[in-house]
Amino acid sequence: MRMLWLLALLSASAHAQAPFTADDLSQLVDLTEPAFSPDGRTIVYTATAADIADDASQSDLWRVEYATGKRTQLTHTPKKDESRPQWSPDGKSIAFLSDRGGEEAKTQVWLMPAQGGQARRITRFGEDISDFVWSPDGKRIAFIARDPERPFGAKEPKNPPPIVTERYQLREDGVGYLGNRRTHLYVLDIATGQVDLLTPGAHDELLPAWSPDGKLLAYVTKRGVDPDRHLNFDIWVIEPKAGAQERQLTTFAGSDLDPYWETRPTWSPDSTRIAYLRSGEDKWIYYAPWQLAIVDVATGTETLPAPIDRCFTKPRWSADGKSVYALVEQPQVTHLSRIDLAGGRVTPLTTGPRFDYDLDVSRDGRIVVLGGGALRPYDISAVEDGGLRTLADHNTFLAQRTLAPVEEFHYRNGDVDLDGLLVKPVGYVEGRRYPTIVRLHGGPVYQFSHEFMPDWQAYAAQGFAVVALNPRGGSGRGFDFAKAIYADWGNVDASDVLAGVDHVVAMGIADPDRLGIGGWSYGAILTNAVIARDPRFKAAISGAGASNMYGMFGHDQYIREYTLELGTPWANREIYDRASFPFLHSDRIVTPTLFQCGEDDANVPCLGAEQMYQALRSRNVPTQLVVYPGESHGLTVPSYLKDRMMRNLGWYTRFLKAKGGE
Repeated sequence: MRMLWLLALLSASAHAQAPFTADDLSQLVDLTEPAFSPDGRTIVYTATAADIADDASQSDLWRVEYATGKRTQLTHTPKKDESRPQWSPDGKSIAFLSDRGGEEAKTQVWLMPAQGGQARRITRFGEDISDFVWSPDGKRIAFIARDPERPFGAKEPKNPPPIVTERYQLREDGVGYLGNRRTHLYVLDIATGQVDLLTPGAHDELLPAWSPDGKLLAYVTKRGVDPDRHLNFDIWVIEPKAGAQERQLTTFAGSDLDPYWETRPTWSPDSTRIAYLRSGEDKWIYYAPWQLAIVDVATGTETLPAPIDRCFTKPRWSADGKSVYALVEQPQVTHLSRIDLAGGRVTPLTTGPRFDYDLDVSRDGRIVVLGGGALRPYDISAVEDGGLRTLADHNTFLAQRTLAPVEEFHYRNGDVDLDGLLVKPVGYVEGRRYPTIVRLHGGPVYQFSHEFMPDWQAYAAQGFAVVALNPRGGSGRGFDFAKAIYADWGNVDASDVLAGVDHVVAMGIADPDRLGIGGWSYGAILTNAVIARDPRFKAAISGAGASNMYGMFGHDQYIREYTLELGTPWANREIYDRASFPFLHSDRIVTPTLFQCGEDDANVPCLGAEQMYQALRSRNVPTQLVVYPGESHGLTVPSYLKDRMMRNLGWYTRFLKAKGGE
């Protein structure tokens, strides 16, 4: 009787759990930037959540004790943000970036006691500071900022001056139009307030890293006659003093540490080597897997310790300098791994269906990883011999939500092996077919893996099956798999998508008469390509996409990448016609399609959505255009995130359930 009572209690508890809804989006907390204290006992990190009252995302700093998992919130600034926390070398203070400061609310470097308390501003620069690092002696800070238009605190004019540019790349998402002002490396003497510019010129510097012995600053930059025209980032070094001579360190004819990967140069403990990421030659843009590379600072000798056909990110040195820890991507997973520098052996330290995003290593060899899984947003965990021990989880409310399991499946398209992820609707009944939403990832060099995707859970809670496909062109499967769509978008990858749809229909899960499709960024570009080729889909959602590549050339931020991959429209009409197939053949589209975009998106501007919307509207295909004011490529305003989720649910419900569906 006791067992029956317990089973009944557990069943009742399970049924009492609430479904995941669009309202839960605002409860999710995103953790980033874990950093060990110098003694290895404490980790500081950033937590970003929705501020419903101000309808904005908002970031605060937290700390967690490594031994006990005790968490403490360090900043409480509902209307301001703190980010990029870094410990002082003596462990007594934490520096961070913040836009607090009243009327002088530029993002500057601030300093607070390590236990929390009153913070003080230590920079007064005329532009936002985007990045910084401590000197090893704690007396100076190197920072990255654009050339200032006016002194710090000066009143802004009523109307901004005209934008004038001669740049080859004229726009950048999150920045806007690019003029003559550049982003440079500066050094601040904390005691005197003296600021020295180290890298003047018509080029940009990013990702500073101070050598442990304090003698050199490493950073990433592109140089040449016109740096806008190539992707050949290199690592340079300079003594941290005004007038010092720069020295180029890496010389590979391709990108050495593209800032896209959010990975700064990483010094070895003895200051003799730097670990970084190397791409392929410029021609391959983002299609070639990023390799772990090591450069000797004295000689410039570059080596690849583990040249495997996979992407590495976020390298960190071991305390003894004999190995490097990094994140290594494999099909549907990304794991923290240790790379032995002598033999090149790659040993995963995390296993199973998870997605690791960041890490840190203490001076005494402790390791923490920021990662999660399909049912678990990112948390911070200690990596120990017995496995992972959770230190900071800010999303425990999900234990009170009914989440749908995420299953892997594999299929073939001709002789190509492919994979995807399947989310069955909550309450799934074996043998019943369901309205199904096919999700397509962005990138295109990305993949769907075991990462928490809140929209999938919202769809599953409303009775939809979700199918997330990894067609050719994505990452995790090597160079040949990724470059299969090079200069040929929406061809073999569209074929892979349709083969995946056929597979889940044959599984008896997807209802072939109630199929929807959608994606964001390249996922929208591919969505447009699929519905232009196949009329079977009853609803589509195309977010931040484009199909008329003639029109996008010179309008978005990718002028360089267009030229490298597609060439120019006047010299390569056949290639541009192929890339623009959905727009040029929009008369074939019969699928009701919802188009969405961010008003200030320079990555994939609204022009792409507008053109496709007008094409379908002119033919009276059911369509709608939604523009999110002030937003860039990734939406951040909480009410807009909820609005997009509700609109997506409404669109799919309208066209996939209108005839008495589930």
